[in-house]
This record gives sequence, C-alpha cells and structure tokens, in this order.
Amino acid sequence: MLEELKEANNYIINQIEEKDILLLEMEEYAKENRVPIVTKDVAEYLKFMAKMNKSKDILEIGTAIGYSGTILGRVAKENSGKLTTIEINEEMYDLAKGNFKKAKLDNINLIFGDGKEEIGKLEDEYDFIFIDAAKGQYKSFFDKSYELLKKDGIIFIDNILFRGFVYKEETPKRYKTMIKRLREFISYLYKSDFDFVLQPFGDGIGLVRK
Repeated sequence: MLEELKEANNYIINQIEEKDILLLEMEEYAKENRVPIVTKDVAEYLKFMAKMNKSKDILEIGTAIGYSGTILGRVAKENSGKLTTIEINEEMYDLAKGNFKKAKLDNINLIFGDGKEEIGKLEDEYDFIFIDAAKGQYKSFFDKSYELLKKDGIIFIDNILFRGFVYKEETPKRYKTMIKRLREFISYLYKSDFDFVLQPFGDGIGLVRK
C-alpha cells in the first residue's frame, strides 16, 4: 500500500510542469544546497487551498528561501492582501528577501526571528496560515497562530509525518524527541475539538479549519 502511494505521488509530481523561471531557479538551488522546500505536489495543493479559500491575509512560519512564500505571496496579491512570513535563519532570510524582490512582490512582510516569539508580537488576523518550520515546535507554532486565525480560516501544516517515521516503529535516535512531539501533536489535533484532517501525500499534510 505504501509503495503504491509513493508511485502515485511520483506520477502526480511528473505530471506537474513548472514553467515559472524563478520557481525553477529556486527548486534547483534547493536541490543543490539541500534546502528543504515543499514538494511539487504539496506546492500545487498549497496554492489550490489558498486560492480556494480566497486568502487575502496569509501567515507563513518558516520562509526558507522564499519558495512557498512566493506562491502564497502571489495568491495574497491577487486578493489585494499581504503575506507575513517568519524565518529564524539569517542566510535563508537574506535569500528569501532577494527572491521576493525578483518576484516583484511588494506585499511581503518578511520577519527575521524565532517563530515562537514573533507570532506573539503579531496583531493581525489571517485567512490562511502555513506552518513549515522546526517540526519539534509544531504544537507551539499551532497554538499561538490558531489564536490569529479568522473564522473559516485554514492552517496548513507540512511535513507532519516526517519521512514516515511518525508511523514507523523504529526511529533514528537523533529524531526520537521530534517524532515523539509530532505524534503527540497529531493525537492532540484528533482528540481536541478541531476541524482537522490528515493527508498522507507529500511528507504528510495536516489541515485545520476554524
């Protein structure tokens, strides 16, 4: 079953023909420098969900080089809104800043800092929130950002199954604490009164609707 799911994901990814030069450049940079960005199938789904929700005010936790931020920033701009995105790594912050400039996106509020701290400083409310940062801190990011989510807003959580280790019995020692926290987070989302669904494609996607 898992092998069939992997084959299905590969088939979907192979059907996606990216033509945007900037996104292609970022994909190549990420591949060469081992920078984690959303997979093509997740990128398509992310864009679809943000557009379907007619997202105007978007929050992203974990900018990296600005790949998903460029996608979300364009959706926000189509709806005369803005993207607020937070990045803790200074090198990634600088790269994202340059990529947003190349994308000619003037509706980006790029914040340098720790998401756990910076989210608490935000005063706006958001239609759509994308979480893709330190996996062991997902619950903290979620709880803080959920307070800023508008009614009918969506939180999109990437990598929630983390390479499949969340549902495997054996976990590499270096990931044990993080995997334990992800399992507890998923259990929390299911057992609490959240409108939550877990999707197995990509590296695992969690969706919460307020």
